This record gives sequence, C-alpha cells and structure tokens, in this order.
Amino acid sequence: MNGTRAPADPAAATHAHGSKTVTVDVVVPVYNEERALRGCVDVLESYLDDRFPFAWTITIVDNASNDDTLTIATQLADRSDRVRVLHLDQKGRGRALRTAWRQSDADVVAYMDVDLSTGLDALLPLVAPLVNGHSDVSIGSRLAPGARTVRGPKRELISRCYNTIIRLSHGARFSDAQCGFKAARTDVIRPLLDHVQDDNWFFDTELLLLAEHNGLRVHEVPVDWVEDVDTRVHVTSTALEDVRGLV
Repeated sequence: MNGTRAPADPAAATHAHGSKTVTVDVVVPVYNEERALRGCVDVLESYLDDRFPFAWTITIVDNASNDDTLTIATQLADRSDRVRVLHLDQKGRGRALRTAWRQSDADVVAYMDVDLSTGLDALLPLVAPLVNGHSDVSIGSRLAPGARTVRGPKRELISRCYNTIIRLSHGARFSDAQCGFKAARTDVIRPLLDHVQDDNWFFDTELLLLAEHNGLRVHEVPVDWVEDVDTRVHVTSTALEDVRGLV
C-alpha cells in the first residue's frame, strides 16, 4: 500500500483479462437525494463516456427514500441502458453496497458518494490497479501524501482521530477508512461480504479490516476532496457508531 497514484495502464489491464473487455460497476447509494441525484449521474456519465477506458455501468441504490429519489433514479435508468436502479426497503449504506456488489456481474465493483465530494480524476487510478492485477481492493484517501482536502476543522479532527484509533487498536495499515470512494475486484471481495456484519457506516472499516486480515492487497489513491455542506451525514453520530463498531 502506498500514497502515490499508480499509473493507469488500460492496455495492461485489458491484457490481464485476455481479450475480454473489463467491466466496472459504479454504485451510488442514495437516501433522500432528490436534489443531488440527477446532477450527480449527469456528471458521472459524462466523465465515464469521455475519459474512462473500460466498459461501465452505474447502479443507483435507493435506500428506502421517502422523497422523489426513486422516481428520479428510474427516469435516469429509462434514458440509458448503462444506468440501473436497485431499491431497498431498509436504510443503510453498508446494506446497499453489500446488496449491489453481490448482484453485480462486473469484473470490478466500485462506489462513490452522490455528492461527488471526491474528484473524479481519481477514478481511473482507483480502478486500474485492480484490473491489471496489481491490487485486490483500492481506496481513496484524504490523508495520504498528495491528497488535497477542503473541509471544516471539526470533520478534519474527527477523521484523523478515528483513523488513528483504527491503527492503534487493530493495526490497520490503510490511512483513511471512511472516504466514500472505493473499488474492489468482484471475485475477491464477494466472499468477504457474507462476513461483514455492519449494515451502515462502519461497513467500510469492517470490510477493510477483513481484507487486510485475509491478506488482500489494499491500494491507496490520494484524492482531491471537498466537503459537501449539504451532506446527510451526521459526522459526530457516525463517528460514535464507527467507534462502537471497532469495540
């Protein structure tokens, strides 16, 4: 694991799979995101069309929204055969990711937050090490050397303290457990999903700890990240939930 971006080599990635076209499924979990969803998918589709060298799909996972999120997601799927919708009757980001990643038929599964706080230029460096065989799991990091982050002091302090606790309590080697920007080789990560118990925000940390415990190769990509002031995430309560998960 290192703090530098791996060179994106689509040719090598394709060669690693022989003549098969590599497929990537980008999962976007949402809960009551009627205001942000359409713009997110528009930007993401444009980026993937223009700058992403692999075959791709976008899977919107609606986590029991009670606004018009599901309606908008369905409209977006109706206009493009590369956008899919998965609806869950229960909330929980972990539940959303587990369900979507289990069902995906792609070679690589990824996810990102709907607010697109993480710069999309990091997506190819995130995915390329997986499809060329360099790594098994790839994570965006706001704390790795080279990352550029814009966020308030409270969130910065909580994030740094939490990740320090993970390293001290569990010997973790990754620097940022909770950045909403991750990817994995589907065939490698799928067996671990049955062993992840958390259905909410601690899912990321638990999955990464299991990955390291089982000897998977975890690659870090420094990201550009800008805090979304309209986020649905309650930072303090989420951090407390994560600490309970570590305990």
